[in-house]
Parts: sequence; C-alpha cells; structure tokens
Amino acid sequence: MQVLIDVGILLASYVFGSVPFGLIVVKLMTGKDIRTIASGRTGGTNAMRAAGPWAGVLTAVLDILKAAATVWLAQALTPNVWIHTLAPIAAVIGHNHSIFLIERSPDGRIRLRGGAGGAAAGGGAFGLWPPAAFILIPFGLLVWYGIGYASVTTLSIGLMTILIFGVRAALGLGPWAYVIYGFLVELLMIWALRPNLKRLMDGTERRHGLPVKLQQLKQARGPKSGGK
Repeated sequence: MQVLIDVGILLASYVFGSVPFGLIVVKLMTGKDIRTIASGRTGGTNAMRAAGPWAGVLTAVLDILKAAATVWLAQALTPNVWIHTLAPIAAVIGHNHSIFLIERSPDGRIRLRGGAGGAAAGGGAFGLWPPAAFILIPFGLLVWYGIGYASVTTLSIGLMTILIFGVRAALGLGPWAYVIYGFLVELLMIWALRPNLKRLMDGTERRHGLPVKLQQLKQARGPKSGGK
C-alpha cells in the first residue's frame, strides 16, 4: 500500500510541477502567450520580459511554492526521505517538461515545453529545509543583477543548493539524499539550458542588470570624452 502512495506522490508532484504559472500570469495580465515571446519559456525571467517585473516576481513565487508544496505533501504522507527528495525533482521535471504544454514541433516530434527550473529547484530546497530560502533568494538576485545572465543565475541556484545541503550533511544536520537532490536538479537545469549555454560560449546570450547599465553608461560617456 505504501508503495502505491509513494508512486502517487511522485505522479502528483510531476503534475503539480507542470502547472505553467508563467503562462497563466502573463495571459491574465496582458492577454499574451508567453510561449511566443523571447525564449518561449514559462519561468519568471521570461514572464518579466513578457509582462513586466511584477509578472516575473509573481511567477517566480508561484513556481517556488509549487515545488515546495510537493515536499510538504510527501512529508505529510510518508516518512521515506527518498520520496521527500524525489518529489521536488518530479516537480522540476514537470516545470521543465509540462504535460499541460504538449505540442508538436516543426519536425513533427511531440515535445513538452516549460521553463528552465531555477525557481522550482529553489522551491524544492526551500521545502526540504526552509532556511535555505534566506540564502538562495538573495544569492540568486545578486547573481542575476551582478553577472547579468539568467541562465547563469539558474545554474547557480543548483550549485548553491548542493553546497548548502553538502555542508549540512557533513555536519550531521541533514541527510545526504538532499545533496543528491541538488545534483539531480542541476543536471535537469543544464539539460534545459543547452541553447543558452551555447549562446554563452558564442557570446550572444541575452544580458541584463548591472553589466548592461555599465555598458550603457560607458556608451553615453564615450562621445563626450571623444569630443574633448
């Protein structure tokens, strides 16, 4: 019986993770389809591009909470720490490959669209150990604004999750299963961000935040300096 409950938890976690809050938020706020804008992903960064900063923040918060909720559901229904760990992983898979966003690609293949998983991965870490939010959120914002690449920010969340849970496990404060959570969600995000990583290597990835502001300031001062 418990095996059926555990399987049900993981399936429910995938379905809940599949809820495309970015698509819903942008549609309600602007009437636009987020899948036709910029990267086409349904995460907070693209929601911000499509409908402004509040849409991005709301989408990110909802994506964090949906992954955290799968942990809380698992903890309420089973003492199995591995199910607690796998539930948010299933949510990240659902977020990145949503059953609600199934479509046929131009080459005729069936594909499941979604996001890149950064907020959902952070939400899973929050569910597993709530104080992680006080580290991951400011850290993610700092990387997002300071380095200026959304893809780097997403991957940094996975790396910081590994570090947080690795330190806790080494000190005997948490299970090593949570460290495995960090590694697995990082791999899922790397897979989702393959096009972005290629653009990073090519130097064509979108940038924002402080680096863009500094570049704009430099360009604005350039002609004045040249005219003296």
